[in-house]
Amino acid sequence: MDRQDKVTILRLLAEHRLMTVATVRPDGWPQATTVGYASEELVLYFLCGRQSQKATNIAGDNRISLVIDHDSSDPMGIEGLSMAARAYPVTDPAETARLLELFAAKFPEYRALPQPDPAEMRLFMVVPEVISLLDYRKGFGHSDLVTVTEADRDKESLANLARQALLRSSERAANWQLRPPPKLRNRHRPLAGPLHLQQAN
Repeated sequence: MDRQDKVTILRLLAEHRLMTVATVRPDGWPQATTVGYASEELVLYFLCGRQSQKATNIAGDNRISLVIDHDSSDPMGIEGLSMAARAYPVTDPAETARLLELFAAKFPEYRALPQPDPAEMRLFMVVPEVISLLDYRKGFGHSDLVTVTEADRDKESLANLARQALLRSSERAANWQLRPPPKLRNRHRPLAGPLHLQQAN
């Protein structure tokens, strides 16, 4: 994953709060659900009921796909992320408490609401393996496919990139329309492993 891709991914993660998560039911049927998320660098977290269908699905198969995007009045301004990832339950009480504070910072309005019973919820850590970066500003349907490595998850370097992403976010939103009209093209990057995502059309 190159540096600019990281900056863009971290910016989009910081700008959004909801994602659609697809899990695999025991009968093999995919199930998609919208959840709130918090993130640290390239690692995401979400909460659900311990007895929910999502939790049951992940217990049987921890492969998930997810999408992060938003509606846009400008079809050539569409940006978004889709990921192939694995979800792991977070069971350590101290880590759970720390991550709940991360959620509170992302969703400050929820502090005034009744808090969920920890015994009834499940907290999942989502580790992406492949990310599709959708950016119509580079051309209709344009997406870049990148593989996430352990080096990409290095906390010190990613923390610096996250700060850069937040600083550049408002500047990018204001200036992208000044760029020359994008060429209609699709650029693929080869994957290192057998996992593939289909390009958006």
